Amino acid sequence: MTPRHTVIGRSVPRIDGREKVTGAAKYTGDLKFPNMLHGKILTSPHAHARILAIDTSEAERLPGVKAVVTHRDVPSLKYGISPARWDENIFCIDKVRFVGDKVAAVACVDEETCYRALRLIRVEYEPLPAVLDFRRAMDEDAPQVHDEYARNINTEIHQSFGDIEAAFAQAHHVRTDAFLGQRTYQAPIEPHSAISMWEGGKLTVYSSTQSPHYFQYYIAREFGLPMGDVRVIKPYLGGGFGGKLEPTGLEFAGAALARITGRPVRMFYDRAEMFAHNRGRHAQYMEITTGVTKEGKILGAHANFLMDGGAYTSLGIATAYYAGALLPLTYEFDHYKFDLYRVYTNLPACGAQRGHGAPQPKYAFESHLDNVAADLGLDPMDIRLVNARRPNTVTPNDFGINSCELKRCLERTREISGWDAKKGKLPRGRGIGVATGSFVSGAGYPIYRTDLPHSAVVLKVNQDGTSATLYTGAPDIGQGSDTVLCQMAAEAMGYRYEQMRIVAADTETCPMDLGAYSSRQTLMTGAAAKQAGEEVRRQVLEAASGMLGVPADDLDCADGVVFSRSHPEKTATFEEAARRHFVLHGPLVGKGSYKPPKLGGTFKGAPVGTSPAYSFGVQAAEVQIDEETGEITVLDVWDVHDCGTVINPRLLHGQVHGALAMGMGETVWEQVVFDENGAIKNPDLANYRIPTALDMPRVHSEVVDSHEPAGPWGVKEIGEGATNPTMGCFSNAIFDAMGVRVNSLPLSYEKVWRALRDKREGR
Repeated sequence: MTPRHTVIGRSVPRIDGREKVTGAAKYTGDLKFPNMLHGKILTSPHAHARILAIDTSEAERLPGVKAVVTHRDVPSLKYGISPARWDENIFCIDKVRFVGDKVAAVACVDEETCYRALRLIRVEYEPLPAVLDFRRAMDEDAPQVHDEYARNINTEIHQSFGDIEAAFAQAHHVRTDAFLGQRTYQAPIEPHSAISMWEGGKLTVYSSTQSPHYFQYYIAREFGLPMGDVRVIKPYLGGGFGGKLEPTGLEFAGAALARITGRPVRMFYDRAEMFAHNRGRHAQYMEITTGVTKEGKILGAHANFLMDGGAYTSLGIATAYYAGALLPLTYEFDHYKFDLYRVYTNLPACGAQRGHGAPQPKYAFESHLDNVAADLGLDPMDIRLVNARRPNTVTPNDFGINSCELKRCLERTREISGWDAKKGKLPRGRGIGVATGSFVSGAGYPIYRTDLPHSAVVLKVNQDGTSATLYTGAPDIGQGSDTVLCQMAAEAMGYRYEQMRIVAADTETCPMDLGAYSSRQTLMTGAAAKQAGEEVRRQVLEAASGMLGVPADDLDCADGVVFSRSHPEKTATFEEAARRHFVLHGPLVGKGSYKPPKLGGTFKGAPVGTSPAYSFGVQAAEVQIDEETGEITVLDVWDVHDCGTVINPRLLHGQVHGALAMGMGETVWEQVVFDENGAIKNPDLANYRIPTALDMPRVHSEVVDSHEPAGPWGVKEIGEGATNPTMGCFSNAIFDAMGVRVNSLPLSYEKVWRALRDKREGR
């Protein structure tokens, strides 16, 4: 960090910290409005069934019921988040496709009446055979989830770069491994809820959403409204991790019920419904083949994946492309082939979860690479150093890499973890493993086709200069983006962070922003905030020039003080100069926007995975295995990241801790389990085991010096990228401790125990 920075690079307190720790913060579910009704959705008990009849008459007669809606009462336009596969209706029309699919909804005077009304809706079903195993979904005799998609193929990808067969022919060693990833769920602390209300022809929705703009766009499209007649407001939000990125039945059903009743309608998912509707991580089969030289240099790799998409597309097309697109980021090789099928099944749809599409493939590749190293007798750290990506390179699938300090991350991890003293020298049952990761700092292209900027902000200084308010559509979902954006705006203005205010995530009062996903806000919204701040700064210096009798180009501003470079005794406060500007010219306002340059190649699917900048990171873990029970104890984790310039160190390390916790849970404990009828067996936080603070190991988080030319002040992402190495490093540490590999997630105690038993018995 250069000394001239007075705001960025500091661990300032969160701008929303007081409200959150005192309980003053209001989340969507806390809000109440006059005459507000409560709404709930009736869902399918069948994994696959034809709807023969729906009778709502008895429910409609129940006292306290104000409206009952089915597909007959709402638009029939299909929706989704990927225009290439809009395949979902507000309510099912002809058949249901998973246990939990949306059939009808009620609006009532209270929640208790809602549940009674749902029990009175009579739905006549004709049960149909269901496909519950994604590995059987493409069989010729498999049931069809959607008639228009033959063999249940939702997405089919075949990409080839270079000559993979020639690379394998030249290789000293070629190895193939297969791994299985499981379904997981994001588990945000705040369940999803929405409150909808109409005033005249205008719809307002309060929603716990990661993207007010996408909600505004898709709700307007569904109800045939101009976007200006839809207002989406995000109150405080308790975590999303991808599960709150897309419009859900809550917003659509709530809007329909509110229009019919003329009253605000509050809808919410309980925890079990969250499991069914929040579009968690895909299960997938991952086969990877790699050819290497005898020194371990990778010549080429082939990734061949099969992915369980569930009943609808959701964000799955992007997930599918991400699964293969991001694999060549961390290691340099010229020949790469990627094949994937994403298939429909009669299970809840899968979508985006922290690290979108990348963590499980990265787990597979990093585990596979350790197998290759073992075949060649190489140290796992050394084979990664041999192949580590360098700065100013291009991946085989045309992603341009600017800054990249992966090699330094590896070297630093080796040093602080004591790798050389531990690898192969630890006591029986203890092991150490390493893995790398990389992620986009924002997606290069929006989810729907538009030429609008990806981020825009307005910065307004109060007339007396004593405060400044940043208006942005970017939602803080708990990661601290409001704080970071205010730091960046204040730095650009030459202002003090403590005087910053923020109004965020209201489509009516704030300029648009694509939202909180793809780890994009620090770079993209931050670039817009920097631009707006610099515009304010310029106007302040011009006003101060007249006050001090000094040319504006001789003036600078830092920490709320305007000063002359040539005559340091000549100063004015930011407040004085800002007030002078207001007297002379009216409101002191700055504007900023950001749109990525054209990125990537021209082949099919080329936009997915493009980004103006990529983070890089390395994690190592030391684990202890109880050979009698298979219990895994994670002792220490080391994370060393290249994430460019750090805006707020405390928030950065908090992101690393959170990512490690999620990754550790997915590696060892977490899995959504279904019964033989397609119903979720563990849709609660008692039986779906996520780590708590008591489960966390010692975490050692560091960054290396790095500057990204594409980012404001050189920033890159950290929030999602820190998830990518975790499964791989734990898998490799467990492999090192046991001497045998478990090839399916989660690496549960039972699987570890069985692997150790098989090893002892020579199976």
